[in-house]
Amino acid sequence: MMQLLNNVRLAQSVVRQHLTDDPVILFLQLSRRLPSAVLPLAKCLCRWAPKNSTSAAVMFAALAAGDEADVERRLRLAADGPVEGDRARRLADVALAANLPAVSDVLLAKAGTAQHVKQARARRLWYDGDVSEAVAALDGSGAAGLRQRARLAAEAAILTNASPSLERRPYAPVPGRILHLLTNSLPHTASGYAQRSHSTLLAQQEAGWDVLAVTRMGYPVQVGKLLAKTMDTVDGIRYQRLLPAKMAHTIDARLQQQAEELLAVALVFKPSVLHTTTHYVNGLVVRAVAEALGIPWVYEVRGQLADTWASTRGPEARNSEKYRLFQSREAEVMQDADLVLTLGTAMKANIVAARIPENRVIIAPNAVGGNFLSEPLDKASARREIGLAEDGQFIGTVSSLVPYEGIEDLLAAFLLLAEDMPQLRLLIVGDGSSMPSLQIQAQRSGYADRIVFTGRVPRSQTALYHQALDVFVVPRKDLEVTRSVTPLKPVEAMASARPVVASDLPALAEIVEDRVTGRLATAGDPASFAAAVRELLSDAPLAAALGAASRGRVLRERTWAANAVALARELEMLGVTIR
Repeated sequence: MMQLLNNVRLAQSVVRQHLTDDPVILFLQLSRRLPSAVLPLAKCLCRWAPKNSTSAAVMFAALAAGDEADVERRLRLAADGPVEGDRARRLADVALAANLPAVSDVLLAKAGTAQHVKQARARRLWYDGDVSEAVAALDGSGAAGLRQRARLAAEAAILTNASPSLERRPYAPVPGRILHLLTNSLPHTASGYAQRSHSTLLAQQEAGWDVLAVTRMGYPVQVGKLLAKTMDTVDGIRYQRLLPAKMAHTIDARLQQQAEELLAVALVFKPSVLHTTTHYVNGLVVRAVAEALGIPWVYEVRGQLADTWASTRGPEARNSEKYRLFQSREAEVMQDADLVLTLGTAMKANIVAARIPENRVIIAPNAVGGNFLSEPLDKASARREIGLAEDGQFIGTVSSLVPYEGIEDLLAAFLLLAEDMPQLRLLIVGDGSSMPSLQIQAQRSGYADRIVFTGRVPRSQTALYHQALDVFVVPRKDLEVTRSVTPLKPVEAMASARPVVASDLPALAEIVEDRVTGRLATAGDPASFAAAVRELLSDAPLAAALGAASRGRVLRERTWAANAVALARELEMLGVTIR
């Protein structure tokens, strides 16, 4: 009961902060956490609202429903109309949440000197990555504005040079123990990040290590899991939660608090090595704990989060203050780590280009284990297991449904094939911020009865969804982040002996060799994807040959067990005793 009360207080503090800092983003997060409660109401309101309505309620409903075109149309009506004052300020925040900064600028100009307009202008500057200007914009604001200024100033400090600091402690590590700090994990989050973490932990445990994972402070209560416990065990892997009754208000103080909490865990568990993942805030915390204990630490670069942030804002974002500071801190953390892991050759090249010594950077690729090592079922059997039609052909993907994944291009490619391939269906497995807009695209296509959205599926059934497909499609957009970061799901599809059609990007070309283990298509070009898919669907021997070749390559080169062996070898060279 005491933990539940702590969790409730923690959740209340998170909500209060968002209400002050960005209420529109809070609303969007709540709508995505509670889709069954929010989406039907939002869609109903959009359906019955007048076409020229620009009320805040209708705007929020359109945002929650994912109807991006309707949101933009209504916002432009407001920007062109007589809206002013506080209403204009609120709509400017909606425009920013909808990634329409130019419209936000027009509405902010109409807001004049409305109450809280300084906070809205600070959010607009922060969106562009103008860190210093965003902080300065809140000078002279009211009490709520000063709280927001303190938060942004702390984030600016962490982006620049602030770090947790701990005193050196007498310490005797236990050989063979490794402590991981993670951003999120199973069973509360089922992302590729959480899956990779779990697979890594399982492989290390099976190799004889004693492993413990600790998640970031406040998780998973921060994502709405009020009944969270301080320890979860999944497949024998322990996930310890840091859930204090109260968290510090600013990020610099929270990271200090998190470092102290992680140190307390380490002093009990007594690891001989620490291991964490991107982004740099995790590295700052683990670096402080490793220095206090005098043990080595590993930084695993799973993505380029500065580029992920920039991908939603356009090419000019890569020239922003935030981008430059973010990249600099990432480089600092990588430089200080005893060992840097990453996913592939493209990412390693970027890390070495940041002046990290090549001999301290090793590749631990996305890989497979568990069910994916077993002989895959035939398509009909897999479909029967998960309740899909056994006949006909299925193309599709298993993915996070976020903008850079390009799922709308997969939908467009399917529509190019659907008319003259009446037995073809599209299967989209996963969840994410793009789900509502993709469902709207499907509903308006004329082929909605042949498009299946499963949402998030149980982890134990993921392999079956791969095996149910005739062709697995990876339609990632051509962005800096997607050119470098290799995803997990196509590797799992290849292990399932299914041919993969992927965007012709460096990170994907590392795993999909054209006409050897799959096909490459032009990123952002649905016609190119449709042509490649059509070829595989019409040539069963070719599809089977590519699928068999891809499974063989994955089993030879990409298993979690092999990653664990490679890391152990590197750690032993650092003087870490694994057993």
